[in-house]
Amino acid sequence: MRDHFDVVIVGGGPVGVGLAVALGLRGVSCAVIEPRETLSRIPKGQNLTQRTMEHFARWGVVDEMREARLMPKGYAIGELTSYGNLMSEYWHAPAGRELVRAFYAQDNERLPQYQTEMVLRKKIKDLPSVTTLFGCVAGKVTQDGSKVSVEVSREDGSDARMITGSYLVGCDGARSAVRDQIGIDRTTQDYEQTMLLAVFRSPDLNEKLKRFPERSTYRVIRPEDDGYWQFFGRIDVPDGWFFHAPVPPESKIETFDSLGLIRQATGFPVECDFEHLSFWQMRVAVANEYQRERIFIAGDAAHAHPPYGGFGLNNGLEDIVNLSWKLAACVQGWGADALLESYSEERRPVFWDTANDFITSRIKRDTEFLHRYNPERDRAEFEAAWEGRQTDIGSRFQQYEPNYEASPVLFGPAGGKTGAHGVHQVKARAGHHLAPLPLSDGRNSFDALGQGFTLLALDADAADVAAFTEAAKAAQIPFEVICDTRKNGREAYEASLILVRPDQYVVWSGDKPDMAVDAILARVTGHI
Repeated sequence: MRDHFDVVIVGGGPVGVGLAVALGLRGVSCAVIEPRETLSRIPKGQNLTQRTMEHFARWGVVDEMREARLMPKGYAIGELTSYGNLMSEYWHAPAGRELVRAFYAQDNERLPQYQTEMVLRKKIKDLPSVTTLFGCVAGKVTQDGSKVSVEVSREDGSDARMITGSYLVGCDGARSAVRDQIGIDRTTQDYEQTMLLAVFRSPDLNEKLKRFPERSTYRVIRPEDDGYWQFFGRIDVPDGWFFHAPVPPESKIETFDSLGLIRQATGFPVECDFEHLSFWQMRVAVANEYQRERIFIAGDAAHAHPPYGGFGLNNGLEDIVNLSWKLAACVQGWGADALLESYSEERRPVFWDTANDFITSRIKRDTEFLHRYNPERDRAEFEAAWEGRQTDIGSRFQQYEPNYEASPVLFGPAGGKTGAHGVHQVKARAGHHLAPLPLSDGRNSFDALGQGFTLLALDADAADVAAFTEAAKAAQIPFEVICDTRKNGREAYEASLILVRPDQYVVWSGDKPDMAVDAILARVTGHI
């Protein structure tokens, strides 16, 4: 087996293996170091967004992912919130991610993380440039100006060897040894709240919940819990469940009455066959930087947060989609170091916004609501406020539109800010995800994008298209052109020329270049 790779990946969870897939499809050699040879059966990372499913489609595994789901085909993916317990008269089940479906090329999906990992592990077997070192652990990591070295062995210390890479990415979780070794600190927000995780089977629960429309997540909010949710999630139908809920800080898992807490949340004497019980701590932790020279961190190694809203795995996969093409560009010689530096500049602000404004602020809003309104004090006031919460929940999905407007490697608007807040639009805007529109040949514009840079030319001047093509060829940038008319809905892009980078974000748009096209390409590949 070889001992040098373009990229060494420490950690073979869904983020690490996803990175290997993204690099392997680009012909970049990589090694994945992962202690686990078998997959954990604890369900997490279940809610996969439309954006995540776009990644799987481009990696050629979207059908396999949908086949791997444990829920029945067509079963609703959404949330329901109840006041007090699940038998309450006060509940709502508003629209969720379907509100932004038109801006993405795929439907969202729901399956446990171990099913996602299974599909990705199968995919890397078909990629000749990917080497897997399952059952191995990464030891000491060092780097110099030209390479990264890492000690690898079996967990018992046998079969020790040294491998090197041009770059290394730590995808080794919230307790990342890679992050600690290179001295990256984290900023934390500790909620000082202990939570229960229970995994169980219960036909009783499914029968009682038939009073509601089909949903995959059932949340209970109670004044006593200060905004922290009790929530049930379906693993399969009819009887597979997980449950998260706050518990007193002095609780011990060995003696805690988990069944009693579940019965309080359900509002009836449900029976449960437990498969797993554990406690975890509510906190947010974000690395102060995502790169040290040739070493990067991604996924939970870079940012960790509570399982509120389905942001964890989806953000981790977005990290590696952002990073993978930039690593490939530098390995292949057409990208510059500034491109790699933009990874941290683009991804960290998105996660801070996610943590602050879509997790912490939601807990605070729920706390304020529960303290302000109570049906026992003023039923009419409570009912009016409860009704108003439904639109607030739906607007959360509409406001969550990660973008890189302030990135130095694209042409964002003056005063633009990188973050998770945005407005979904079809208009092609630098720093934003390209929305799909039908093309004249029957494809949609998103699915037609190439693996490199793509220029959408809609009734564009042929001389401008030729200038981009020639400049890309001279710079050895992988480049494709899609020519079409600016009609039949495509006028909604509001531009004749739209330059899209390999992670499907627009980097420049306009009707005519306002500067030399080689300067545009130099900036978006990190050379300026």
